[in-house]
Amino acid sequence: MNNNILPPKNKEYLTLAIETSCDETSAAVVRGGKVVLSNIISSQIEIHKEYGGVVPEIASRHHLENINIIIKEALDHAKVNFEGIDFIGVTSGPGLVGALLVGISTAKALSYALNIPLVGVHHIEGHICANYLQHPDLHPPFIGIVVSGGHTHIVDIYDDLSYHVLGRTRDDAVGEAFDKVARVLGLGYPGGPAIDLLSQSGDPYAIDFPRSYLEHNSLDFSFSGIKTAVLNHINSEKQKGNEIHQADVAASFQMAVVEVIVNKTIRAAEQTNRDTIAMAGGVAANSLLRKMLKDKCAEKGMKLYYPSLELCTDNAAMIGCAAYLNYMKGKIDYLDLDANPNLKL
Repeated sequence: MNNNILPPKNKEYLTLAIETSCDETSAAVVRGGKVVLSNIISSQIEIHKEYGGVVPEIASRHHLENINIIIKEALDHAKVNFEGIDFIGVTSGPGLVGALLVGISTAKALSYALNIPLVGVHHIEGHICANYLQHPDLHPPFIGIVVSGGHTHIVDIYDDLSYHVLGRTRDDAVGEAFDKVARVLGLGYPGGPAIDLLSQSGDPYAIDFPRSYLEHNSLDFSFSGIKTAVLNHINSEKQKGNEIHQADVAASFQMAVVEVIVNKTIRAAEQTNRDTIAMAGGVAANSLLRKMLKDKCAEKGMKLYYPSLELCTDNAAMIGCAAYLNYMKGKIDYLDLDANPNLKL
């Protein structure tokens, strides 16, 4: 395999992308890094609902059972075959190590068998790139806010693949906090959509849950405290014999979390003199977060971008976009590519 020559920039490469970092098995075919010809996603939500969260071993097993089927479906939907694919893009981390290994092993086997390049992709980088698929007018520099079940990052993007992390969670990711609070309220898994829906019939100011801003001017996040505060509130009300108004608890929790995310994101944009913000990740689908950040950006004269609901959750199309951008800059991985569950951005 000749991987030492930079690819010509005038060709619209076809990327076969694979994403298996958590509980979605996904494959996509992307042309020229921006045109999605197929994006097939097989979710395991119904399987993991029984356990109240993702069970890594079960997730890995289902990836293994589904990966070849999903890849074939992606190729068929895009009306291409393996011979038409120019290179393979795959999530290499962060994520569940067993789940990642299924995607990486498959990608390496295809790269070897087809004698085409392999490009490992950072999962968070993929989420950021989801906005490029939806908004062709989006170009760096801008502030990226990545909010998902496993990640909460504020990132200054000053080139397509050049980032400076301004803030990250010090404990729970925001999506993880939603899941844990939903479990306490008996709402099931996944918690984010359930809390979003229930909050619409609650009072977001009924309970004064703490807003964690950490040190002065810090852009880091901490969500473990509010999770504990919700649990303490519910236990206290039960001990007093009071009725738990679940909608008010959900709405007040959601407001406390969203206020912090919005305020820190806007502060990051102001500190870096950026007038554009792009939001990504599963929690970017939250209706209150979208509304509050949109309103605040309008107030500040900033532009806000976020992807469609399908591209907010884990999907291979975003990995295909990120893989293309990496490939065009000469990044190529080899058969020693390994899963890195704690890969840093």
